[in-house]
Amino acid sequence: MNAANENEPEFDRSARSYEALFKPWLKVAGAPREYFAQSRMDWLLRVLRDQKVAPKRVMDFGCGTGMCLSLLADALKAEQVIGLDPSEESLAVARESAGSRPVQLATPAAYLPQQDMDLVFCNGVFHHIPLEERSGAVDYIYRSLRPGGIFALWENNPWNPIHNFAMKHSEIDKNAIPVPPPESRRLVSSGRFQVIRTDYLFFFPGYFTWLRPLERQLIKVPLGAQYQVLARKV
Repeated sequence: MNAANENEPEFDRSARSYEALFKPWLKVAGAPREYFAQSRMDWLLRVLRDQKVAPKRVMDFGCGTGMCLSLLADALKAEQVIGLDPSEESLAVARESAGSRPVQLATPAAYLPQQDMDLVFCNGVFHHIPLEERSGAVDYIYRSLRPGGIFALWENNPWNPIHNFAMKHSEIDKNAIPVPPPESRRLVSSGRFQVIRTDYLFFFPGYFTWLRPLERQLIKVPLGAQYQVLARKV
């Protein structure tokens, strides 16, 4: 392998096949990726309303191929959405799907944080960040937000047995290091954020989809396949 390939961002190689790599696990989960993306967005909107926050300048940190960019732009009626990802090939895919929405795409290295974002959304990114670089990523997000801005960190929950099994056997996650909920809260709070709440979603896989209406009553049970740590910049 030559030096150029060694330095190639991990997801450049899978950007065009990303959806196909998810299919086996989505069959177990019993829903398409769009269902989980929309459910995350619905819950985020709910907790933002609880905090009386209506963000207009939004960042998707680690936006990948851009599935959440349109949701952030449309659901929040955002005036500006910035999608950051180190994979240029993923950004190219995201650019194709953004359409005419007010979306700006860049690598983190090319974007200069200006402390002007109302919200930074981050889904399933930190388990791909090397341990020694995670605090730096939190600091980057801190410097991107205005005072009082909100950080919504979504991560895969290694305490959920099905999701833990999936991560161990998924090609996408072959280099991933899971982030348990206490570690996420520690990372966020040590980065000068005030943790507001932690919620857990996605408890029932495909065979038990009929139980999903109960999930809103289980948000504090730490067994959901994903969790959100919501925090405020102080």
